[in-house]
Amino acid sequence: MLQTNRLKQALVNGKTIFGLLNSIPSPLIIEMIGYAGFDFVILDMEHVCVNPETLENMVRAAECANITPLIRVPNAAPESILRALDCGAQGIVVPHVRNRDDAVQAVAASRYYPLGNRGISGGRTTGFGTIDLPTYFVRANAEIMVVAMIEDKEGIDHLDAILTVPGIDMILEGAIDLSQSYGLPGQAQHPDIEAAINKMASICSKHQIPFCAIPRAVSQLDFWKARGVQAYLIGDDRGVSFRALKTHLASFKAC
Repeated sequence: MLQTNRLKQALVNGKTIFGLLNSIPSPLIIEMIGYAGFDFVILDMEHVCVNPETLENMVRAAECANITPLIRVPNAAPESILRALDCGAQGIVVPHVRNRDDAVQAVAASRYYPLGNRGISGGRTTGFGTIDLPTYFVRANAEIMVVAMIEDKEGIDHLDAILTVPGIDMILEGAIDLSQSYGLPGQAQHPDIEAAINKMASICSKHQIPFCAIPRAVSQLDFWKARGVQAYLIGDDRGVSFRALKTHLASFKAC
């Protein structure tokens, strides 16, 4: 059943929040991320092969572990967004939002009338009918988050217009793809890319829309905190798991 969106609530209350990108399609690891103390997790459908049944069970695991599940959909197509939300996600992350039209489409597909045109379904999001549909529509429109990823030069150029779209709840940077868009593939910390991300954060601040940073070093975390940024995506579970495994093995080999 649709729950209160603790991530959205924390942003409103000015709290600092930390999230992780999920690339290992397993409910077990989602539980681990939740019990480790993260505030939100982004389940990836853009780059990860995950079947719908597993995805739904991953959302259930997030609910059990008190962590807000967002799903990064493959694109802003209404059918992609619909399936993600109908399995119980409390928000979507839309990659490659380049202009106002992309943002309008994403919001419309995520919200019910009068705020959008999301298709209607019962099932687990309504507690299998224990919440009447009119009440559910109001709650879903209030709780579901729409996060736009800006990972193209065009998106930077049109960010002011993107942020005029009612219903965009947060902006997430995508430095790696952004570096490619600027002709600097893989150079996420190139001065031009850092300048573009700083510009992104400044525009978000001007529009009073939360900006989610991806610090790649502790010094970057300090930098963003000094700028008043609340939301941080601090890696993906593949990388965290791999580094932990290597460290664990190295500690025994060193004995």
